Formats: sequence, C-alpha cells, structure tokens
Amino acid sequence: MTKAKGKRRKRKARAEPGAADATPAGQGASRVRLALLVLAMVAVAASAWLFVIYPAEHGPGTGKPVEVDVPHGATASQVASLLASSGLIASPRLFAVWLRASGGAGAIVEGKHLLTDDASPRQLVARLERRPGGGNVRVTFPEGWTRFDMARRLQDKQVCSLRDFLDATTDPALLHELGLEGESAEGFLFPATYDVSLDSDPHDVVRRMKREFDRRWDILSRAHSSSLNDVMISTGFAIRDVVILASIVEKEAAVDEERALIASVFLNRLRDPAFHPRRLESDPTASYGCILMPERAASCAGFTGKATAAIEHDPDNPYSTYTHEGLPPGPIANPGARALEAAMNPASTHYLYFVAKGDGHSTFSETYEAHAGAVRDAGHH
Repeated sequence: MTKAKGKRRKRKARAEPGAADATPAGQGASRVRLALLVLAMVAVAASAWLFVIYPAEHGPGTGKPVEVDVPHGATASQVASLLASSGLIASPRLFAVWLRASGGAGAIVEGKHLLTDDASPRQLVARLERRPGGGNVRVTFPEGWTRFDMARRLQDKQVCSLRDFLDATTDPALLHELGLEGESAEGFLFPATYDVSLDSDPHDVVRRMKREFDRRWDILSRAHSSSLNDVMISTGFAIRDVVILASIVEKEAAVDEERALIASVFLNRLRDPAFHPRRLESDPTASYGCILMPERAASCAGFTGKATAAIEHDPDNPYSTYTHEGLPPGPIANPGARALEAAMNPASTHYLYFVAKGDGHSTFSETYEAHAGAVRDAGHH
C-alpha cells in the first residue's frame, strides 16, 4: 500500500510539457525570440522602404529644370550635397545612404547635367549615370531650323541645356570626329523626330543627328547621282557647298514645287558667265549673319528676325549675299530631304530672278526687266 502511494506521488510531480516556459528563464527566452522577430520585421520593412519606396518618391519640386556640374570623382556624400543645394532632393544624408547601398557614385558621369526638381532619386541617378531609366522624350525639329532653334527646343524638352548643345556643335574635336569642315555642325543636324533620353550628353545628340543626315544624304545622292555630279562639277562644289545651297533653298521656298526652281536660280547665277556680279541676293543669308555674329555688323543692332535693307547691304555682315559674291561662309539652317534633293537635282531653267507674290508662290524671270515688272506687280519696293 505504501509503495503504491509513493509511485503515484512521483508521477504527479512530473512537469507537464511546456511548463518550463512558465519559469522566469523560459519567459526571458520567449521575449528575446519575440524581440528578434520584431527587429527582423523592422529591418525588412526598412530595407523595403529604402530600396523600393524611397527611390521612387516624387522629387520636392514641380518640374523646374536645374543645371548641375558634377566634379570628377565625386563621392556619394558630395553628389547628395550638390543635389540638395540645387533643390533636387530633400535629405542629402538619406540620399547618400541609399546611393551607397545601391552601388555608390562610381558610375555617375562627371560634368554638366540638366535635371528637374520633380525627379525621383532613382530617376536622378539614372540621368546622372546617363543610362536607361531616367525618362525619355520625343523631340521634333522642323525643316529649316537653325542650331540655335534646336538648342532652345532641346532645353525646353529637358534634354540638355541650350549653351551646352551649342558648344557641342562647335567643338573642334567633335567636328573632326564627324568629318565636318567649318566652325559648326550647322546644316548637318538633320531635322526629324527623335526619341532621346532626358539629360542626354549634347555631343551624343549631335552625333545622332549627323548620323541621320549621313543616312539621308546617302539615299538621295544615290537617287540623283547624275544630276548631283553635274552640279558639283559645273560649280566646283564640295558636299558642304551643296548643303549650303540646300539651306538657302530651305529658307527661301514656301511651297515644295518651287524648291527645284529656286535652286536653279541660284545655280544659274553662279554658273552663267554673263551674270555679274555673282551675288545670290538672298534675304535669309543676311538674317543669319545677325543671328550668328551680331557684333560683326552695326546694322544688326535691334535685329528682330527680319533682314532690313541696311542689314542686307552691310559689307561687315559676312553672310550678306547682297554685298558678297558666291555662297555664304556656311549653311544658314538645317535643310530637310526635299531641300537637299532640290540642290542635288535642280530644275533645268534659265531663270535668274524670283520674287514672292505674297501667296506662298513666286514669280520667276529670266531677265531683270521682267523681274522688275514682277516686283511691281507683287507690290514690293
């Protein structure tokens, strides 16, 4: 009897499963596990915010363009400080932490960048690294625009600054690379529609437009090889001269069907041995002189976009074809395919003059007397 009772007492004293957790030591272990779990969840949430949410957050502004100049070898902290001082990010410390965690500033391209204050951190870095992800934009350049017109549109579209693009079009190293003579790429920046990245390297924009020019020139010169050869031999033109002529045609022609006729007038003036002096007398050439180098000619003071008689006849304006014989020193615009085609394949005429009638068309004449009558009929003075 006594032994049986003892056994029963021993069985009662055995701890039930999990009873140890009720002890102070067990409770402490549970709290540690819970704390670690909470910390892990916080770490995951913080990582998700740092790598997913924060990089996609809208910038502090409304889209205002901002130019920054990234120094050589800039660190993450220096980049963050530069962006913050330019109003592009709100917290330089947070941006620097994210940038370091994302790979650092090693791939950021030094030099000038055109950014916007509404861009997210991810977009800013993509633009600074000049890689996909920073945003694209479609840019259209009409036929006959100058590089100055193109520069304004590129800045408006936030592709690159006006000044940086113009500098790229006159960069001697780039011009040499592209096989261009003269002082700028004017005339060889083909007017078309391009899909380009925001904050593009302006040199790359120039390269792309010149490649498109080369492609179009190749197509047109193959199609009009015979007439182009005749134009070049009869005038002593090089390719650049043909482009200069095409740029004048582009600025003078209001309707497509007159492009080849206008080209024939200018070529006849250059080729006809009886026509002296061999002045082209084109208003747009004189206007371009005031756009390009207004300081060279006093007549350009107050220039509003239209050539006056003083501008046209100012000998200090090197682009005035009223005072200087032959072609102007360079293209006066960027001609499209139709103007290039007209210069390569001009109409076969004896016209030496033309005057606008005011309805988009012109009257073409072979003699000065007929031209004078056309001028009177058109109401010109």
